[in-house]
Amino acid sequence: MTVALLIAAVALYGLIMCDNLIRKVMCLAMLESMVILVFLGAGYVEDGWAPILDEHAAQTVDPLPQALMLTAIVISVCFNSLALAFIVRVHQTHRTLEASQLYDS
Repeated sequence: MTVALLIAAVALYGLIMCDNLIRKVMCLAMLESMVILVFLGAGYVEDGWAPILDEHAAQTVDPLPQALMLTAIVISVCFNSLALAFIVRVHQTHRTLEASQLYDS
């Protein structure tokens, strides 16, 4: 959990302080990774077994967080690629990647 908080702090700092659009997308990707890390950590069971085996029903691992995080990874890859495609288009149109210069034009 400490690692997730550290990643969130660095990502939020970069999201607020950086003016470059690509860096902002990278910070959003870090936040997505932090959420995935927290959910997988919440679903972790030490010495847990796959839910297929009925012998150790008390120590089975819930597969739902893992399935949801696989979906979240796919969605984050699609989001990041779409955001980078928009950034390429913005750069072609305005010849800059700085957000503050986009407000002026």
